Amino acid sequence: MGKLAFLFPGQGSQQVGMGKDIIEKFSEAANLFRKADLRLDYPLSEIILNGPDEKLTLTENTQPAILTVSCAFLQLLQDEGLEPDYTAGHSLGEYSALVASGALSFEDAVFAVRKRGMFMEEAVPAGAGTMAAVLGMKAEKLKAVCDQVTADGDTVQLANLNSTSQIVISGTKQGVDKASVLAKDSGAKKVVPLNVSGPFHSSLMKPAAEKLEGVLDTIDIHDAKIPLVANVTADLVTNAKDIHKRLIEQLYSPVRWVESVEKLKELGADTYVEVGPGNVLSGLVKKVDRRAAIYQVNSLETLEKTVQALKERA
Repeated sequence: MGKLAFLFPGQGSQQVGMGKDIIEKFSEAANLFRKADLRLDYPLSEIILNGPDEKLTLTENTQPAILTVSCAFLQLLQDEGLEPDYTAGHSLGEYSALVASGALSFEDAVFAVRKRGMFMEEAVPAGAGTMAAVLGMKAEKLKAVCDQVTADGDTVQLANLNSTSQIVISGTKQGVDKASVLAKDSGAKKVVPLNVSGPFHSSLMKPAAEKLEGVLDTIDIHDAKIPLVANVTADLVTNAKDIHKRLIEQLYSPVRWVESVEKLKELGADTYVEVGPGNVLSGLVKKVDRRAAIYQVNSLETLEKTVQALKERA
C-alpha cells in the first residue's frame, strides 16, 4: 500500500440520525457527542440524532453536527491504530481534517465551526446570495463568464472546483442567475441551482471571515503532526500560523478540490478513506484517480469493513 489519506466531508452530507449506530456501541463516540454539547452549551447531539431536519440543516447546526460525527468516526479509526499520512477536508471538512492532523482539539474545532456557520449566515441577507453547480464546462471558460458578469456589477465567482466536469459558482442571486444563463449559452451541459442559504466561498463572505478571525485568535492552533492539503492553496500546510491564515482565507476563496486530490496523488497517496457522513468525496476522488482504493467510514458496518480492509492492505 502507498500513502493513506483521510478525507472529511463538508456541508450537505448531513442526515438526521447520523452516528447513532456507533454511539450505541462505543462509549468513546458517545463521549464525543457529550463533549460537543458541553463546549457549545446546547444539545447538538439531540439535533443530530432526532432532528427535525429543518433544524439540522441550519448552517450553524449543520457545521458542528457534521464535524462531531466525522470526529467520532475518526476516534474509532484511531483507536484501531489507523493514522493517515495526509489529511484533507472539503470546506467545513478542513476543520475535521485539522483535528485528525493534531492541529486543533475537537472541542475548539466544534466551537469554531459553530461560530463559522453563524457568521456565514449573517454575512449576506437571506435570499440575496446563492450558488449553482455548472456541469461540463472547463474552469478557465467558466471563470471568464464569471469575470464578465462581475465586471458588469453583479458578483459571481468560482467557489468549489470539485472535478473537471463539476464546478460550483457563488455570488449574488442576480450574478449567479446571469452567469448560469451565459454558461449554458457558452456550452455548459447543465446548470443546477443549489439549495443553500448563502454565497459561500465568494468575496461576499469577507465580513464573516473578519469575525471568524476573532474567534480563531481565541483558540489554540498547533503545528500539524500530519500534513494537511489546504483548500485555498491545494498544497501542504503544517505550520500553525499558516493554518490560521488559510482558515480565514478559505471562507471567501475557492475550494480547489481537484488540485488537492492531484496533490495527494503526486505525494504517493493511493488509498483514501472518507471519514464522516455521505460518500460525495469518494466519487470526486475517483474522477481524478481511477486507480485509487477508496473506502467510506459513515456507519458501524462501513467502519468494520474499512478497518479490516486497511489492516489487510498494510
